[in-house]
Amino acid sequence: MGRIVIKPSWEDFAPEPDDIIIDIDPGMAFGTGNHPTTKLCILALQDYISGGENVLDMGTGSGILAMAAAKLGAGSIVGLDIDTVAVEVARENVANAGLADKIEVGRAENPQVYEGQADIVVANIIANVIIAMACDLAAKVKPGGLLIASGIINDRAGEVRQSLEAAGLSLKEQREDAEWVALILTRE
Repeated sequence: MGRIVIKPSWEDFAPEPDDIIIDIDPGMAFGTGNHPTTKLCILALQDYISGGENVLDMGTGSGILAMAAAKLGAGSIVGLDIDTVAVEVARENVANAGLADKIEVGRAENPQVYEGQADIVVANIIANVIIAMACDLAAKVKPGGLLIASGIINDRAGEVRQSLEAAGLSLKEQREDAEWVALILTRE
């Protein structure tokens, strides 16, 4: 499988034959693909999506991780964000990418609005919010599924991990980029 390449919609780019391009216009929402936490999440999605998975992207921002999941072969994706501007930007990006049939974007303060459980839950937010949502995030992970949690500065990784483990998840791996951490946890 090719590599994910994030391309601002206003820039030209000559892709390699197997590149998977995501055109993005973040507008006023977070998510250009340049932040280390976004990269950590995209690399984890590349490693763990094999095709057909249901994905919940909590804190979708510009929709970049939801679109990456769709381009990697996930079956259905729901992107949720607390910010109404982010929801509108994500909807525009999803529509412009021709992915509206695979990705639903909505406004929510909590992952509990997502019906059922997902094969992969992504939460690229910040440590405090992940800790506050730990039980709700864990509840949305199917048995055998994954939570990819990022947006975590390295000196907060331990307490985020503890809160997610206390919510019933087990650490599978920890990835780092500069001072940022992504925790990949599983539900048994």
